[in-house]
Amino acid sequence: MKAQRPPIGKTPQELENIADGTLEHYNQRAEDFWEGTREHDVSQNIEALLQYIEGDPPFTILDFGCGPGRDLKAFADLGHRATGLEGAARFAVMARAHSGCEVWQQDFLKLALPAGHFDGVFANAALFHVPGQELPRVLLELHATLKPRGVMFTSNPHGHNEEGWNRGRYGAYHDLETWRRYMSAAGFVELAHYYRPAGLPREQQPWLASVWRRLAA
Repeated sequence: MKAQRPPIGKTPQELENIADGTLEHYNQRAEDFWEGTREHDVSQNIEALLQYIEGDPPFTILDFGCGPGRDLKAFADLGHRATGLEGAARFAVMARAHSGCEVWQQDFLKLALPAGHFDGVFANAALFHVPGQELPRVLLELHATLKPRGVMFTSNPHGHNEEGWNRGRYGAYHDLETWRRYMSAAGFVELAHYYRPAGLPREQQPWLASVWRRLAA
């Protein structure tokens, strides 16, 4: 039997096209996205991050993929030192205006983050846009920007480890075990996980949320 070749990785140009296409999708729909999501209650996710951060508040928080700034403002209103990171230019402008916080406009695949700076990283509905071949590197960069024993929250639509274009956006839809492997390989230890929305049958819970700690060096 002829051996199968391993999948060929995406080229730098293909990765750039993925990032550009996904960001353009959001830029073109920024106002509609804001109107459709501004009232979403993600207080469960915010509390899931904050409850595991050690020490006394206020905490330094990176809202990774902050969008128009809904959750960024929530962290600031709670008294924390919140910084947003967003790839879509229109979202970054909206987030600054809505939250009053500093927002870094950065492509997820071209991050420039300070080392050992944040108590917590809040990655709500963001990391699933990172292609699987680039995810280990991106997670290592997020690990490095946390302080020792810092905490990272993630929430992504889960699936059966398929990835590709979906309604104009690129997405990777991992199951729990695969997500655990990615996070563990990047140096994180799991603290908790749950599915959302709460109180519904699993087939009606598209979101997998999880909380992780960076162990001390």
